[in-house]
Amino acid sequence: MRSRKLAVVASTLLAMSLAGCATSEQQQRAGTGALVGAGVGALAGQAIGGNTKSTVVGAGAGALLGAAVGTATTPRPQYCRYQRSDGSIYTAPC
Repeated sequence: MRSRKLAVVASTLLAMSLAGCATSEQQQRAGTGALVGAGVGALAGQAIGGNTKSTVVGAGAGALLGAAVGTATTPRPQYCRYQRSDGSIYTAPC
């Protein structure tokens, strides 16, 4: 039991340190979503199944769903059209 808790803590710390290496906002949100989703999924799997297999399956499913939601909810920059003094038109973030 003690080794399982140690493994969970070590894997959580590893995941958090790797999430810190994300460079874009989308990657950061996906990593955060995966961590939160894995935690919630593990709790739900344990509550529903009551065994280790259910906890692991719940954590995996939660991580996938959390990463997908984190990626999908990243705000995208709005682009506007501008006109240069020579008449040419270009787009850039507003």
